[in-house]
Amino acid sequence: MAAGPPPTDLLPVPAEALLRELDRLEISYSLHRHDPVFTVAESIHLKMEIPGLHCRNLFLRDKKGAFYLIVAANETKIDLRGLQARLGAQRLSFGSADDLWRLLGVRPGSVCPFAIINDKNRNNVSIVLDRVMMDAPLVNYHPMENHLTIGLSPAGLLKFVASCGHAPHIMDLNEARAGEA
Repeated sequence: MAAGPPPTDLLPVPAEALLRELDRLEISYSLHRHDPVFTVAESIHLKMEIPGLHCRNLFLRDKKGAFYLIVAANETKIDLRGLQARLGAQRLSFGSADDLWRLLGVRPGSVCPFAIINDKNRNNVSIVLDRVMMDAPLVNYHPMENHLTIGLSPAGLLKFVASCGHAPHIMDLNEARAGEA
C-alpha cells in the first residue's frame, strides 16, 4: 500500500512559490483567501464573493498510461467518452492520488492548471483548456492549495503554461459528447 503524498508543507511548489513565479513572469492576478474547499459543490459560495469565471480541473489517464489535465469552466458539461474520442485516448478514467502527486505535485482537491509546473519532463501530462473558459475575461483557480483562489486573465494562464514548456490544447469541451469525433 502506498504511503500517499507528504504533508502540505512539502509541496514541490507551494502557493507562495507559485505567486513569486507569476510575479517574475509579470502576470497580474488577484489573491483570495478562504476556508479549504475540495469540490465544486463546496465552492459554490465563492462565486458570490470572487469575481470571474470559476473553473474545475480533472486529472485523467487512459488505459495506455497517458495522463491529461482538463481545465474547464464549472458549468461546462464534459462527457468522458466524447472527450476520449476527441483526444484519441482509450478508456479515460480518473488518475490516482499517487499519480497526481508523482506527476503534478498536488493532492486531490487542489488540482489546478498551475500544477503543470511540476511536470518536469514536459511531456508526462497533456493540458487541455476549455475554449469557453479561455473566452472569459477573468478565470479563477486554486494556486496549488485549496484554501486560496487566484483570478487572472486567460492570456496570463497561457503565458504561465508556456513558461512551463507546455503547449496546451484549447478545445470546445461542450462539443466533447458521446459519438462525436
